Amino acid sequence: MKKRTRSRELALQYLYQLDLLGNDEVSLAEEFVQTEESDRPTTEFALELIEGTRDYVDSIDKIIREVAQNWDLERMAVIDRNVLRLATYELLWCADIPPKVSINEAIELGKRYSTKNSGGFINGILDKIKDLEPKNSPVSTGESTAAEGGAEV
Repeated sequence: MKKRTRSRELALQYLYQLDLLGNDEVSLAEEFVQTEESDRPTTEFALELIEGTRDYVDSIDKIIREVAQNWDLERMAVIDRNVLRLATYELLWCADIPPKVSINEAIELGKRYSTKNSGGFINGILDKIKDLEPKNSPVSTGESTAAEGGAEV
């Protein structure tokens, strides 16, 4: 498994736990990730994804609500909701990751951890999100992101 794929998997697992437990303890993410994975670049990218997704979760949720017509965010499957959050963060705040990569990885996570219909659902929503640019984001202001640095995708 590629390092960044593994990072996304770890990030999804942690975001899923936060969502289910109603806990916002991102500070425990490092312990979780390092317990599950020993490769440093993999753990670093996973932590960047977790922290970034949680930092922008309100904006991300607003974007998903606007794009996911006739879908209530709270009624989506927990896995699907968190795959969408993670991928939306990547699409809009990680300028170094090609949108196609973020979308494909999200589809695969949905297929692997959710239902057989999740891939199409996730693809449909992310396809609408990929061209958006949130205000005050590194993407729109030209600031660099923590994910930059040339790590393999």
